[in-house]
Amino acid sequence: MHYFKYYLFMKKIGLFYGSDTGCTDDITKDFISLWGAENLEISEIGDATKGDLEQHQILILGLSTWYDGDLQSDWESFFDDFEEIDFTNKIVAIYGLGDQIGYGEYFVDGIGILAKVVLRNGGTVIGHWPTEGYRFTDSVALIEEKENYFYGLAIDNDNESQLNDERLTTWISQVKSELKELLLEEKATA
Repeated sequence: MHYFKYYLFMKKIGLFYGSDTGCTDDITKDFISLWGAENLEISEIGDATKGDLEQHQILILGLSTWYDGDLQSDWESFFDDFEEIDFTNKIVAIYGLGDQIGYGEYFVDGIGILAKVVLRNGGTVIGHWPTEGYRFTDSVALIEEKENYFYGLAIDNDNESQLNDERLTTWISQVKSELKELLLEEKATA
């Protein structure tokens, strides 16, 4: 069996998300359907503990950004614990929802807020997503060293829901490819 498929079969990927209005929940269901649920351990962040995240080497995080760059309420409640996690040797991909028209100066800030903690605490963030085609003014999710990219997948369900499936499909393929590359590197150095 191919190493990558074997690895994903043997180890569960932790998918943690938060949703207030149900939009992130719907996107997460679409994500699970496109990814394939057999290798995902899925939890709402409001029901999770720090230990739940720590037990996974690979994490996928989903959230929305509210108002003036606020985290979704369950992520906001969990954030102090999140900041204490040692992400050394962990690989993290993040998808986030935002409104680029109504809150263009805070578009998908939640992605950046989480990504910066992961990086500061020793982790690797994959799944960088291009800003091309979006109409926002600013975002904490922008990568300073890599112009024109977000730290993760930006979804505007309010204004561009017709692009959700295409964006999710493309991003999932990208994340799986990046995971495969990283895991094969890990195997080669082991």
